[in-house]
Amino acid sequence: MAPRRDFHFRYGVVRPLLSVLGIGPAFSRVEVDGDRLLVRMGWAFRADIPLRSVTGARPYHGFVGGIGVHGWRGRWLVNGAATGLVQVDIDPPTRAYVCGVPIRLRTVRVSMESPEEFLAALAG
Repeated sequence: MAPRRDFHFRYGVVRPLLSVLGIGPAFSRVEVDGDRLLVRMGWAFRADIPLRSVTGARPYHGFVGGIGVHGWRGRWLVNGAATGLVQVDIDPPTRAYVCGVPIRLRTVRVSMESPEEFLAALAG
């Protein structure tokens, strides 16, 4: 079993606001631990993804429609900044929670402080 690796979300100028809202760095993390990927942004988002369900992971340079937790129909953006984004594709979809409400997660985009290190950890 591989050792647990912790990664931090990248935050931009809205970091103080997100911290006050309970979704800042003190409440958020990304972990690659053994056979799972855990993504948590405070109370707003939580996903425990089996690594065997990760079908792809790559840098994302497309349009970013906001900061925080946004999504619809299985595609979610969980970010503190508009840069350092990594897209993780999941099949079969897994259960995640947005504000405590269960959703089916097919794709998650996260803003990482070290996107290259995160991608390397996912690659194994």
